[in-house]
Amino acid sequence: MHEGVPAYLAQLLAAQYGEEIAERIANGYEAKRAVTLRANPLKSDVLTVREKLRAQGVETDTVSWYGDAMIVRGDAREDALEKLDLYEKGEIYLQSLSSMIPPLLLGAQAGENVLDMAAAPGGKTTQMAALSGNRAQITACEKNKIRADRLRYNLDKQGAKGVVVMETDSRQLDDFFAFDKI
Repeated sequence: MHEGVPAYLAQLLAAQYGEEIAERIANGYEAKRAVTLRANPLKSDVLTVREKLRAQGVETDTVSWYGDAMIVRGDAREDALEKLDLYEKGEIYLQSLSSMIPPLLLGAQAGENVLDMAAAPGGKTTQMAALSGNRAQITACEKNKIRADRLRYNLDKQGAKGVVVMETDSRQLDDFFAFDKI
């Protein structure tokens, strides 16, 4: 099939989807994906972020369905963007477009109690906090300690408030907890 796809996976894909679709899936695995990010309205705004990126030689395209999202043009990769001051200050968050969709659909509002069942590293959690203006109460579960520590780091960096991190399997929460949205 493809060099980058292990033989066992190629066999599973072909058995599940047939050769033609399996081939398209393998091509997708090997394709160079676009670098995408979102402006963090808790720390900045999209126009300021675009200006700062442009000043660093990074051009972006807009995303029609989400004003804070951007697609990086050219050869800039994640590691180069992570060295920028606006990344260090939490003004942007590197996140795939597909990961930006769930928080938009969930639509966490001020005063709501929200559960993020598998929260690390924090992209969707910080996005929900930003979309609610830090006024939703978010419980972010992550059972792995190292990943939970990374989540806490990203919450702090992004300025996400009102988020409680629980180092537990969210499926094991007892009936004491109640949420408006999950």
